Amino acid sequence: MRSVLHWTWSSVASEARSFKIPESVLVVIHTPRREVLLIQRADAGDFWQSVTGSKDEPGEAFIDTAAREVFEETGIACGPGTPLHAGLRDWHLENIYDIYPQWLHRYPPGVVRNTEHLFGLCVPPGTPVILNPREHTAYRWLPWREAADACFSPSNAEAILLLPQFADGPF
Repeated sequence: MRSVLHWTWSSVASEARSFKIPESVLVVIHTPRREVLLIQRADAGDFWQSVTGSKDEPGEAFIDTAAREVFEETGIACGPGTPLHAGLRDWHLENIYDIYPQWLHRYPPGVVRNTEHLFGLCVPPGTPVILNPREHTAYRWLPWREAADACFSPSNAEAILLLPQFADGPF
């Protein structure tokens, strides 16, 4: 009996850990000339966006979430000890928005809003991009205003339009 209860509890705990945490980052990757990297989602047709992603665990620092997501989605290393780390900047802004209905199943029952923390990452022109094909199918660099117009998400477009206030990167 004890092993059955343990197994059942382990399954429940494992399932609970598979839900996304409703705290995420949005990272506007850009060059000093304000060219912005947009990536196309694999699961949503013409959905172009900046790098986004949720915390892996509640205690993960947002700067660590940002660096991890940038690397996972684009292959660009910007964590501590990398040359691009100085270009990763916390904009100290956040968006709170309703989660799109098609993605509510990824969150715990009853969670309908997400808090998104904004970052920018200044990279040199020509920085190589390696997409994770399970998440994204294409990328493009666009002038910042065009990038904002191309975004599916209004909060992403608004973040890109803030770029001139924050685009004083190291390159």
